[in-house]
Amino acid sequence: MIDHLSFYATDYATSKAFYTAALKPLGYNLGPELTATWDTEFPGRRMCAFGPPGRSIFWLIEVKTPASPRHVAFSAKDRAAVDAFHQAALKTGAKDNGGPGERPHYHPHYYGAFVLDPDGNNIEAVYHGAP
Repeated sequence: MIDHLSFYATDYATSKAFYTAALKPLGYNLGPELTATWDTEFPGRRMCAFGPPGRSIFWLIEVKTPASPRHVAFSAKDRAAVDAFHQAALKTGAKDNGGPGERPHYHPHYYGAFVLDPDGNNIEAVYHGAP
């Protein structure tokens, strides 16, 4: 349903390092990196994309002022990938916002983990299958 989406970072280098580490266990790798030389208001604006090989699904764009916090949930292939996402994110300095575990109030077998990225966005990895 969604082809790609963008999140915004006030500390681009820190956020890029966070997403590079946190998304790796989910099969997302760092892809294209650009500098927005065409942007007359911020010609040095940096941006990069993450996704599976050949797909730029999640874009990180440098901004000068913070955007309102957002939430995104990335699909995981299994519970171990959710756990690995959470561990990798915490190692980059992310704040825990709900450790790995079942969330039966969403639905049976909902297994997710939540962290806050460097800009305070609620980032989740989720697996919907049976253990």
